[in-house]
Amino acid sequence: MATLNGKVALVTGGSRGIGAAIAKRLASDGAAVAITYSGGQEKADEVVRDIESSGGRAIAMRANSADADAVTAAVDETAKTLGRLDILVNNAGVATIAPIDEFTLEDFDRLMAINVRAVFVAAKEASRHMGEGGRIITIGSVNAERVPFVGGSVYGMSKAAVAGFTRGLARDLGPRGITVNTVQPGPVDTEMNPADGPFAAVLLPTLAIRRYGHVDEIASLVAFLSGPDAGYITGAALSIDGGFLA
Repeated sequence: MATLNGKVALVTGGSRGIGAAIAKRLASDGAAVAITYSGGQEKADEVVRDIESSGGRAIAMRANSADADAVTAAVDETAKTLGRLDILVNNAGVATIAPIDEFTLEDFDRLMAINVRAVFVAAKEASRHMGEGGRIITIGSVNAERVPFVGGSVYGMSKAAVAGFTRGLARDLGPRGITVNTVQPGPVDTEMNPADGPFAAVLLPTLAIRRYGHVDEIASLVAFLSGPDAGYITGAALSIDGGFLA
């Protein structure tokens, strides 16, 4: 179903994992898609090729989300090159896990710059280009609400900040017909947190559905929030977590 025909989407951190799945899904639903990447151009080019081979339109831009100017430029370049901007998916993120007495200020600043500041910068700039029906969606985490392991305090704080920002921004942009939501995945099988990785033994027992999620499952929720059927959903933090928070 081409529910996003004529729409343009920007997915930050869209070269791999959840971001790549989101980019491909939005393209399959009819949107022209821009993605950003900070490294690994080959993977970004592969996402673009996959979209184009299916008849879609896509571009990739190098932009380190820790660099506010680069984030702003990527938003503006998307609107300039693809003609408009309707959907922003703030997907780029990092996870630094360490006990608080070992957490360096450098790591703290980098994590906040990418997980929080970049979300603010991208949303601020994207809102300048969006009109009625615009969508801003941020990939948060269930760790905004529950951190069942040692060393996740700062990461959890960054994702809680995103959820709070979403609620306030929904009020700011609601009068313009722009919705703002956060998607909070639980454990998802990615390079960052593989289903057979070191965290699996801790995380699997916390789930009602005893498996990791798939990137395509997260992409499906983002696609729904991007489409016309989600026009009355805003300011929400929607968990897709296999029962992690149940």
